[in-house]
Amino acid sequence: MPLGAVVFDFFGTLTPSTPAGVWDDHAARSAAPLGIPAGTWRTALDASFPDRATGSMGDLSATFRTLALRSGVVPDDESLAAACAARLAAQRELFVLREDAVATLTALRARGLRVGVLSDCTAELAESWGRLPVAGLVDARVLSCEEGRRKPDPALFRLVARRLDADPADCLYVGDGGGGELTGAAGCSMRAFMLRAADWADNDAHAREDDWPGPAVSSLADVLRLVKTSPGADAR
Repeated sequence: MPLGAVVFDFFGTLTPSTPAGVWDDHAARSAAPLGIPAGTWRTALDASFPDRATGSMGDLSATFRTLALRSGVVPDDESLAAACAARLAAQRELFVLREDAVATLTALRARGLRVGVLSDCTAELAESWGRLPVAGLVDARVLSCEEGRRKPDPALFRLVARRLDADPADCLYVGDGGGGELTGAAGCSMRAFMLRAADWADNDAHAREDDWPGPAVSSLADVLRLVKTSPGADAR
């Protein structure tokens, strides 16, 4: 399959799946400093995800202040700062990559392929990006919170292709299916593959395409068997 670039989803794809229980625990940790019941806070976080993922609620402090008010609490500066710190610590636990992620991205670049990441995410990933092991292996990133759009908006897929200096038809897209991403990628002429890893069923993802009828791989390393260096690819 000659290609110019491979685009990956981040959560549940480059990282392991996140079960619902983990999200519950993380919500409880940031709810505690605010004195808000964990279930109430989890509901507020879930309901606000579309706004948080498109950056429309501002930075983390502004977001948590708004959500606390919606939950019936007027936070003081100290409790708000503690809640934000707990949230950042919890989110960074989710930024740990799959064991084969770095090796796979390194091998793709060695074959002359460009690598992109397209993620529906909140501000915490954008803030932490430069410290991630994957950052130096990614030629172009497109994060929903920075672009004001979410998957499956076709503008996001076209944007990451453009930043990779590739035609969408020359891009392979790999994701766990959250946010309608596989249909979105295929609709923009990318070759979409679901990552159905061993932990796939555990993932608590937004609007996941569980019934995706297209092709799938069981590990990131399997992507290497799908690609061969395009004649026009730049050697690295």
